[in-house]
Amino acid sequence: MIEDAPPERPGVGRHIVAIAERSDREAFKALFLAMAPKIKAFLIRRSVEAPDELAQDVMLTVWRKASLFDPARGTGEAWIFAIARNACIDAARRRQGAPLVDLDPIVDREEPAQAEALLLGAQANRQVRAALGALSPEQLEVVRLSFFDDEPHSAIAARLNLPLGTVKSRIRLAMQRLRDLLEDHV
Repeated sequence: MIEDAPPERPGVGRHIVAIAERSDREAFKALFLAMAPKIKAFLIRRSVEAPDELAQDVMLTVWRKASLFDPARGTGEAWIFAIARNACIDAARRRQGAPLVDLDPIVDREEPAQAEALLLGAQANRQVRAALGALSPEQLEVVRLSFFDDEPHSAIAARLNLPLGTVKSRIRLAMQRLRDLLEDHV
């Protein structure tokens, strides 16, 4: 075993064994909730058509072939991702005339984010925070509730015990102020 390998997520292998031994639906539910989003992300990175459906097919294969999993040969996650990789290859073969893509996860890693893009993002973040800090406390509160907490204007009015028109006016004035403050930075 490789010393630097990250440990398996708790329960993945155990869930597969429970599925194999007892057709344990609760174990499959927990496994599905833990692994389906990761499989979908894996498939999306490989530009697979219909990644949702293919991820479900992979999980169905896990259910059907759980008895083939051998914990002594590897982790549950590695076994599931091998199934996903094979499903990806099969999907590429089914597409007529489509070139096969390189599916090697070591070669296929995303390029690291560019330092300049990170710097620009951090600068923009600071500018927006500074602009929000320039708002009045009343404007900041309605902006936070509306845009960050996704509250409807009527709920904000009820929560703050204000007329709906006042809430809308504060939001409009706050947005105009933010536009003016950020105008030079865009």
